[in-house]
Amino acid sequence: MSGSAGIQQGSPAIGAAGSAPAAPGAGGTEGSGATVGSARIAVKKAQLRSSPRPKKLEKLGVYSSCKAEGACKCNSWKSQNPPPTPPRTDQQPNTFNLQDPCRSCSHTLGDHVTHLENVSEEEMNRLLGIALDVEYLNTCVHKEEDADTKQVYFSLFKLLRKCILQMGRPVVEAQESPPFEKPSIEQGVNNFVQYKFSHLPSKERQTIVELAKMFLNQINYWQLETPSQRRQRAPADDAAGYKVNYTRWLCYCNVPQFCDSLPRYETTQIFGRTLLRSVFTVMRKQLLEQARQEKDKLPPEKRTLILTHFPKFLSMLEEEVYSHSSPIWSEEFLAGSSGGPIPIHTVISAPPVARSLYYNSSPVSVYPSSCGSVSPARKTASVLEPSPGGQKRKPSEPLPHEETKKLRIVGDIPMELINEVMATITDPASMLGPETSLLSAHSARDEAARLEERRGVIEFHVIGNSLNQKPNKRILMWLVGLQNVFSHQLPRMPKEYITRLVFDPKHKTLSLIKDGRVIGGICFRMFPSQSFTEIVFCAVTSNEQVKGYGTHLMNHLKEYHIKHDILNFLTYADEYAIGYFKKQGFSKDIKVPMAKYLGYIKDYEGATLMGCELNPSIPYTEFSVIIKKQKEIIKKLIERKQAQIRKVYPGLSCFKEGVRQIPIESIPGIRETGWKPVGKGKELKDPDQLYSTLKTILQHVKSHQNAWPFMEPVKKTEAPGYYQVIRFPMDLKTMSERLKSRYYTTRKLFMADMQRIFTNCREYNPPESEYYKCANLLEKFFYTKIKEAGLIEK
Repeated sequence: MSGSAGIQQGSPAIGAAGSAPAAPGAGGTEGSGATVGSARIAVKKAQLRSSPRPKKLEKLGVYSSCKAEGACKCNSWKSQNPPPTPPRTDQQPNTFNLQDPCRSCSHTLGDHVTHLENVSEEEMNRLLGIALDVEYLNTCVHKEEDADTKQVYFSLFKLLRKCILQMGRPVVEAQESPPFEKPSIEQGVNNFVQYKFSHLPSKERQTIVELAKMFLNQINYWQLETPSQRRQRAPADDAAGYKVNYTRWLCYCNVPQFCDSLPRYETTQIFGRTLLRSVFTVMRKQLLEQARQEKDKLPPEKRTLILTHFPKFLSMLEEEVYSHSSPIWSEEFLAGSSGGPIPIHTVISAPPVARSLYYNSSPVSVYPSSCGSVSPARKTASVLEPSPGGQKRKPSEPLPHEETKKLRIVGDIPMELINEVMATITDPASMLGPETSLLSAHSARDEAARLEERRGVIEFHVIGNSLNQKPNKRILMWLVGLQNVFSHQLPRMPKEYITRLVFDPKHKTLSLIKDGRVIGGICFRMFPSQSFTEIVFCAVTSNEQVKGYGTHLMNHLKEYHIKHDILNFLTYADEYAIGYFKKQGFSKDIKVPMAKYLGYIKDYEGATLMGCELNPSIPYTEFSVIIKKQKEIIKKLIERKQAQIRKVYPGLSCFKEGVRQIPIESIPGIRETGWKPVGKGKELKDPDQLYSTLKTILQHVKSHQNAWPFMEPVKKTEAPGYYQVIRFPMDLKTMSERLKSRYYTTRKLFMADMQRIFTNCREYNPPESEYYKCANLLEKFFYTKIKEAGLIEK
């Protein structure tokens, strides 16, 4: 299983193992076992949901009442030979047979599941998810030492247990439902920003908004201290009121993190000033202490924000939190003349792991790799291999692939003109990106890293272990450093697994070295005979994040593979990792034929296979510099063009003579500006002609050999959860009915519905599926027919 690379601590990883959640501590962002627990439960749920139906029935039978004739009152099946001690939830549960008798009522396990025989697969999977949450909560109850927390766990355990018996949906019974106080913490902080900082210039106010996001994010993953701990620390406080809020927080915010069958809410959206008052003092102290301890590790662009602005922000907010007359907590709070409240969106999808103050709002996850048993034998390098990123290609060197030569395209700028313009650029240094502009919104992500490499601050090496050569001490030290970086940044990944892959001779790692120590890397496995490489782990240590190292690492990896004539990357990613890979040029449209990687990479449920096809003509590590040069060239070309077209033409006098309209191309000077008539498809204004044309096209599409998956609406039984994913379904049968009813009054309506079929298919199905490929082929055929009919330009 592969994962993404990035600059932040890992997201939940498939296959990660862990222990039951620990009791909430005395406040803080660390120590939530929900991270480990949720990852492990997600894996077990995915495995169980993919099991055969009899196995699912056996699992649910243990939690179901007996349905045998004679009004049996047994409310759950019990084994005749129970284990001496309850099995741990991270171990494989005992397997039972549907013919096994119940110890309580003597009826078989099958008699306890007769009511589930006609239940849909979707409902069966929902109940299985609740069953695993019940098991996990049972473990929590036995391990929890705090009485208040244990009571909540037990209440939720009984609630979910009852839901399985009654096949209902879990609803936490409480006198009040969320939100519990208005305005919420999030709205109060929004109001605070508007109230205190609306007069600031846009740039300065944006800094305050970033601080507010940071603060709200910390609250959403703050671990509340237990009521007993709070009584010891502050005996004079409202103990009863805090206990109520603590119970609500457990039920609606904390436990649902690892028991996803319960509805989950964000702390900042359902609690208000009362809860904020109870945690603010301790939270402010710990956050500032953390900032002081990490001040030397803070990136330069965050240091002033964290050490100077954040303490002031918290002090000003503290006054409003504890003030009895602050207007920000009024439900009638009205923003000033500058407009409505500033929307502050917190990171609600990131896992509750130990968080640095300068969190990255784009969480990235890293997954273990699991290669197939078939693997080509090859000798793995065990000595330092310098990355090719620092080696400039000589102009005389031919490109390794002739097919990559760029074809001459109509409208290309002649090279003679390009050379002439480049000679007029008097300040080449302006194109290289001065360090003073590193924090500019237009700076490349890897600009800072590239400058550091140029100055020798960082270096890149491809290293690997070997079983047949004398160990190199420096390489072994770096491999140990990589193992530590991956283990620290991926706390839910088993260390043994990380160690095995990092030291596996079949794997290599592109290591990022700074001051002689490893601060990050990308672990990968090459399959030369199959012409692709699988990316396994990628991480950068937390105190070196947000410096562009992740992007620069990937660019070096691309150049290394171009040097070795491997032009395809494959990796598996979940929803958190997809964004990162897209930024690095990965796509769900896999270019590698399935026969090439089938058996080499194991298919994982719940993750998306993504690929990246490398272009050997691109020097990836210098790509952003090249783009800057191109922008400067275009700028100069525009200036030259403007100088040529500054001729002033007399005004149009034809309108005074009674002419109502003229063709655009007849305006003097319009063509000199580079304007060209915009070609458009022919819109058929005759309804009968349009109907006839669209009917012919639709018949051709329906007759195509790849149209079979789209002939009728998708059935829920065949595609579980389809209508939760696809909001606007469409199919060829529906389009035929719409065409008969004369719904398509324009070609655009018809083309939009057809395009929706292809888009929906690609959104729901993985790229390697037969449906996905049918959609691509049929889409190509459809647009061929549209062009032939003259509805769009060829």
